[in-house]
Amino acid sequence: MMHFDVYSRQGCHLCEVLIESLDELLKGRATMTVHDVDSRDDWRVRFGLRVPVVRHRDRTVSEFALDRGAIESVLAEKP
Repeated sequence: MMHFDVYSRQGCHLCEVLIESLDELLKGRATMTVHDVDSRDDWRVRFGLRVPVVRHRDRTVSEFALDRGAIESVLAEKP
């Protein structure tokens, strides 16, 4: 099954909205893991204030607001 990683931080309203929307969009089609960027120094440096970020494999698919079209495009790709 396809997998997405979401980089977020606690207390981030945009993050909460994106995670909820992405969860609904992915139901039964893919999984996701939510990572707190403040839990690791390298993530804190890499993402800074630029959250939420959705990644699939080694590429960024969506930042800040959920890009449903970009997520759907990834979901349509062959594994």
